[in-house]
Amino acid sequence: MANNNAGQVTAGKPKVGGSVFRAPLTATLPTDAVTALAVDFVNQGYCSDEGFKNNMGITTETVKAWGGDVVLNTQTEKTDTFTVTLIETMNADVLKTVFGESRVSGTLEDGLSVQVNSEEQVESIWVCDMVLKGNIAKRVVIPFGKITAIGEVTYSDSGAVGYALTISARPDASGNTHYEYLKAPAASTSETDTDGE
Repeated sequence: MANNNAGQVTAGKPKVGGSVFRAPLTATLPTDAVTALAVDFVNQGYCSDEGFKNNMGITTETVKAWGGDVVLNTQTEKTDTFTVTLIETMNADVLKTVFGESRVSGTLEDGLSVQVNSEEQVESIWVCDMVLKGNIAKRVVIPFGKITAIGEVTYSDSGAVGYALTISARPDASGNTHYEYLKAPAASTSETDTDGE
């Protein structure tokens, strides 16, 4: 039996240069933690310090026997949702993510226009790249993710304006709602590198 190992405990930091990306369903799906993303993936800019959250909800039904003993728990539903708050709210690409590609036009320099209506959100591929302790790369890939909720937007002089998104993942052809990939950095070949990092 293996002992507890504090070296396997980690935190997740955003990858430098971009962490959350979105692409159309026609883009090439990444299958590892480190291969460069296809050009179709658009960086969603800075996110709030709440980070990227995943909620895997399971709903069960309890079956009781005569007398009250619980004899069976059956799973009736499993959901896979992600939440993130995008705070580059003057970024046209972020606005297209939140409101829809066809609803945003122009540039910030010449004038941006956003049309807000009831048009349904579309599914996209979502990727979150992060760095764990020891420079281990981690990538979360959502093959079919759809924005199903947008939180209240607050305009004030005491905080960044942000779009709090809930992204619901649905199963792909293999029945998987998302994938997680990890990869340790390549070992150093330098003889002077003795610190183990």
